[in-house]
Amino acid sequence: MQKPRGVRIEEWKRAVLKVGSALITSEGVGCSTKHLLAIASFITESRSKGKDIIVVSSGAVSAGLSTQPKMMRKIYRSIPEKQALAAIGQPLLMASWNRFFDFPCAQLLLTYDDILNRTRFVNAKNTLLELLKLRTLPIINENDTVAVDELKVGDNDNLAAHVAVLAEADLLIICTDIDGLYDADPHLNSDASLISEVKTIDNHVYSLAGGTQNPLSTGGMRTKIAAAEKATSKGIDTIILNGSRHEYLDQLQNGSVHGTLFRRTQNPIASKKHWMLHVLPNQGQIFVDAGAARALRTNKASLLPSGVLDVSGDFSQGDAVQVFYRSSDSTEKIAKGIAQYGSDDIKKIRGKQSYEIDKILGYISTNAVIQRDDMVLLQ
Repeated sequence: MQKPRGVRIEEWKRAVLKVGSALITSEGVGCSTKHLLAIASFITESRSKGKDIIVVSSGAVSAGLSTQPKMMRKIYRSIPEKQALAAIGQPLLMASWNRFFDFPCAQLLLTYDDILNRTRFVNAKNTLLELLKLRTLPIINENDTVAVDELKVGDNDNLAAHVAVLAEADLLIICTDIDGLYDADPHLNSDASLISEVKTIDNHVYSLAGGTQNPLSTGGMRTKIAAAEKATSKGIDTIILNGSRHEYLDQLQNGSVHGTLFRRTQNPIASKKHWMLHVLPNQGQIFVDAGAARALRTNKASLLPSGVLDVSGDFSQGDAVQVFYRSSDSTEKIAKGIAQYGSDDIKKIRGKQSYEIDKILGYISTNAVIQRDDMVLLQ
């Protein structure tokens, strides 16, 4: 396995630091100081330089598990069991972080709905920015005690990316127990090489992701790449590094990244379109012909019913849907947008001209299935 080479990163003022379960827990139970001492030192030194740090911390479930008899510490648990353990463990996790600092820590628990709902998003943002003004260390986790599957971010990698956008950070640091993204699975291939820099996140980059080796983790490399895609598309550099290698944190203070650096895009996506692309859940799919695909990509046009071939899923007006170009031998995802009609109505007007909508449906909302301003084209 080849050793990583450091790459340089631009100066930053505000970072979101995600700390994974493997760095917090000791053998899957409780909170350990083994790796957190070095991470806490990085936080303190960064703050002494006038930089803002926001922590997204895993570990509530494993902290809660430490209060249970050994015979009860099974690996696979039901959702209510995990929620109960998270409720027990969250104050223990906060106490563990508090002991490292001589400045106050603040707990902020978020749910997916806090990110999805724009009013709650703004309220969370205002609270977070005020906590930074007060020179506290915000420590954020998903509110696992009340979240259900359909309203969960699901993993703290992607939660950290959403927090980085919310906080208007310029850097996202994902601390884990591996060095970064490799060109092959380092657990299976001793010749795997670390990829020190990624400038564009595409299907090839995702294909390099393997699963997590930690039974307590909810993510893996794929969720970290997804988090990096969310952050970099909003102009936020993202780093995956091994938080158990204390020297890597020291080198990061000097602007050298020993891990994988995902470079931010030079043309950040607008806030509304970022929200549509990375926050709104996909409720269905619309399949279009070659002419519609060309009009969307080349002419930046709205999607008209005449170009729609088929519809999949049960969705309503105002829901987010994915748009696919379907040819005779392949299907390619080309856009995501907000549907102006529900799935049942789109099935009735597909392939028709816009002037026929009123006659077919008995009403007309707009002449487009998806308006151009409510659509994000995918590379």
